[in-house]
Amino acid sequence: MKKYIAEFIGTFTLVLFGCGTAVVCGGAAGGTGVGYLGVVAIAMAFGLAIVAMAYAIGSVSGCHVNPAVSLSMFLTKKLDLKDFIGYVAAQVAGAFAGTAVLKFIVDSTEALSSANGLGQNGFGALNGFGLSMGGAYVVEVILTFVFIMTILGVTSNEKTSHMAGIVIGLTLTFVHIIGIPLTGTSVNPARSLAPAVFMGGEPLSQVWLFILAPLVGAVLAVVVHKVLKVGKEQ
Repeated sequence: MKKYIAEFIGTFTLVLFGCGTAVVCGGAAGGTGVGYLGVVAIAMAFGLAIVAMAYAIGSVSGCHVNPAVSLSMFLTKKLDLKDFIGYVAAQVAGAFAGTAVLKFIVDSTEALSSANGLGQNGFGALNGFGLSMGGAYVVEVILTFVFIMTILGVTSNEKTSHMAGIVIGLTLTFVHIIGIPLTGTSVNPARSLAPAVFMGGEPLSQVWLFILAPLVGAVLAVVVHKVLKVGKEQ
């Protein structure tokens, strides 16, 4: 139960601070888009949230705070089925709690409104560049693949595992910088599901992609990681 509580807290923090920064930066731009500095700020908010939580709860749960990460750990046999289910449930609950608090905060201001968004992902009409569904799928698979490959690599080596929190946080920042203008960057089904449910409508109708693509990217990362590891041993 301590592990599940830790995952709840970690995901709550990630969504509140990451999506919260997206809302504030988007609102500061008049709701018309996010400028370059806004993209960097949002990317850093997500990345720094991971760094903070890695050192706050990492020793308790490993700080997955992401169903795609938990799936990769399950597939590599670092997480059993019971904990996998418990982790995902806690992550989804944390994401909904974080979004609920964000909505309350945003609707308590005069300058912002949750009706303009809660950091949800999107493609097509919901994207500033009008990225197609296929393009969004490819982007999310690749971003998640890179993110999970980094996690598997840095945590499987004792020489680098002590700085895993910083490396993983920087990698999340890195993938967000290109991903935010294209899809809003998911790489995390829980982080995408909660804002979409709160927004409803088209964001909710598109959320399946931001659940499926990160999971596919995680599976591909596990496969490639195993291949490269076996090849190195031979």
